[in-house]
Amino acid sequence: MRIDILTGLPKLLESPLQESILRRAQLKKLVKLVVHDLRKYTHDKHKTIDDSPYGGGAGMVLKPEPIFECVEALKAKRQYDEVILLAADGEAFNQSIANELSLKGNLILIAGHYKSIDDRVRQGLATREISIGEYVLTGGELAAAVVVDAIVRLVPGVINDGESALGDSFQDGLLGAPHFTKPAEYRGMKVPKVLLSGDHKKISEWREEQRTQKTKQRKR
Repeated sequence: MRIDILTGLPKLLESPLQESILRRAQLKKLVKLVVHDLRKYTHDKHKTIDDSPYGGGAGMVLKPEPIFECVEALKAKRQYDEVILLAADGEAFNQSIANELSLKGNLILIAGHYKSIDDRVRQGLATREISIGEYVLTGGELAAAVVVDAIVRLVPGVINDGESALGDSFQDGLLGAPHFTKPAEYRGMKVPKVLLSGDHKKISEWREEQRTQKTKQRKR
């Protein structure tokens, strides 16, 4: 899998994309993550990627030219399954979408910034718009990092335990069961006896019951 991320602030993505699971995925050559600086696709001496909005109003708008030129340069080299715009008003990102995107070969993510992005990017480039929640961030870089992390960890071979990702919360619509490790008692709080019993059938039943109860309580 290859994921190309377009941004005017590439340094915001340097650390998130080079740590933990994402680093492991790249070292294993299972995934290639490439960040593109939109300023490299400008043609003025100031490397301008934003301008004031037509019609007036506060804030700045990300210009269409650098984004179009970067996407077109990438598409000239390979085919892409999706060109995804990270947008506060996009479809709500969830585990089902992460599962779907993890099966793709090549993706482009466009991280907006400033007040907004020129709407012609939506019209002429984006095949999908995704939001990670009903709130506004300064830019789409952190949202892109969230989407990339959720996708990459599902790619076969990235996580050593093949069942680990499949057992995550939301994979079957339920939240995860509580987890415990040593010591068996800490500050008066004890690990449930069933988890110490060695009875795998009872442990499985307990976990399923806990998942169901938690989901009912927290997803009303």
